[in-house]
Amino acid sequence: MAGLYVHIPFCRSKCVYCDFYSMPRLDRVDEYVEALRQEWAMRREELRGEEVTTLYVGGGTPSLLTPRQLERLLEVLPLIRVVEFTIEVNPDDITRDYARELAALGVNRVSMGVQSFNDRDLHAINRRHTAAQAVAAVEHCLAAGITNVGIDLIYGLPGQSLAAWRANVERALSLPVKHLSAYNLSYEPGTRLWALRERGLITEVDDDTCVAMHETLCDLAAKAGWEHYEISNFARPGFRSRHNSAYWNGTPYLGLGAAAHSYDGTTRSANLPHLRHYLEEIARGCVACERETLQWWERHDEDVMLRLRTSDGLDLNVMAARYGEEAATTLTAKAAPFVACGLLRRDGMVYRLTRAGIMLSDSIITALLADTP
Repeated sequence: MAGLYVHIPFCRSKCVYCDFYSMPRLDRVDEYVEALRQEWAMRREELRGEEVTTLYVGGGTPSLLTPRQLERLLEVLPLIRVVEFTIEVNPDDITRDYARELAALGVNRVSMGVQSFNDRDLHAINRRHTAAQAVAAVEHCLAAGITNVGIDLIYGLPGQSLAAWRANVERALSLPVKHLSAYNLSYEPGTRLWALRERGLITEVDDDTCVAMHETLCDLAAKAGWEHYEISNFARPGFRSRHNSAYWNGTPYLGLGAAAHSYDGTTRSANLPHLRHYLEEIARGCVACERETLQWWERHDEDVMLRLRTSDGLDLNVMAARYGEEAATTLTAKAAPFVACGLLRRDGMVYRLTRAGIMLSDSIITALLADTP
């Protein structure tokens, strides 16, 4: 079993908070699709015979691809065993016809970048759609037969109040969607958002308000019967993201496209985060990636970081089997203070973050990392 990720690095415009690799070069989409086809032909053996069961087309803005461009890409990909085919979309790209085309191509899950149901917020972060367009896009997907729709929201937007965030969450949960990802706004160097804050043109929402926003999100989702299965992800029962869950549990995956990443259990690779260089390398018949074989402590630390993010938690039995009893004993000792102060919970041999611990997850995870040689 393996996952396949395809990165589409094109956007019509850049959101102020975004530090993902993307650019407004729509004139090169056809060339890029051909490069993706070629990269797959060169790298398919890296999956070592594992069947691809999830396909995720992310970006950037994959919904900028025309149905014909997407069809051209899919012609060469192994879809026969895929049970979850996700594509990321912007609401303003989704018309009735486009949704039907996606369904006809086999898409059975849509991840929609809504970010807010408040038009003022959307304008402030340079999103192209309105709240009404987001709702309409969900309806178009459902009408086309794509019933597994997820939406993304961001909290802690400049000027956002707790009441406004609560209204956002309530609106999201009222829609017939199956998945909700909610992220605390981060200020990344090099983004317009960072520059605006540095110039004093916007004010960052304070930590206490962000904590209250997260608490509100968790309370409303739980009341609605949703599962909080990963720090930033909520789902109706039975609708967890299979592809993203595979990242968190260590399932191998192959990433195609500029800036895409891959992992086979021991080796990580990262494609060139540069469109022209990526296209040139693929045209020369070269794999456009850098590879790194992980040391045992690096694999250990990834397990700690990824598994603690999920509701399934960090299993000491699994860690002992992979890294030895001493590693499990060391983890137990390091975790004890966090259990004592209520930031971690131990259920048998499994550690899980408490709700209070989620907001301090970075520091907790850092404290549990291996003592490197």
